[in-house]
Amino acid sequence: MYAVVSTGGKQYRVAEGDLCRVEKLDAEEGASVEIDKVLMIADGDKINIGTPFVAGGKVTATVKAHGRAKKIEIMKFRRRKHHQKKTGHRQHYTDIEITGIKG
Repeated sequence: MYAVVSTGGKQYRVAEGDLCRVEKLDAEEGASVEIDKVLMIADGDKINIGTPFVAGGKVTATVKAHGRAKKIEIMKFRRRKHHQKKTGHRQHYTDIEITGIKG
C-alpha cells in the first residue's frame, strides 16, 4: 500500500515505514504529524484518485530530524562589465518516517 501526498509544494510517493525528506515542517522532533493532502492511495490493484484530494485520506508520520541541505552556489556574471556576484543558499528540511496510511 502506498500513497502520493503533497507537502511543501512538492509531491511524494510514500509507503508505511518509509523515511522521507520534505520541506521544513513546524513540529518538534519526535512529534507526530498528519498530512491530509493525499492525492492518491493505491492498495494492490485498488487505486483511489482524489479530485484534487482523496476524501478522508490521511497519512501520519513521525518527525525524525531537522536540518539544512548542502549549499547551492549562485554566480551572476556579466562579461566585459567588471561585474560578478556570488551568493549561496541552504534549504531547510525535515526528515519524517511514515507510520500509517488511511483512506
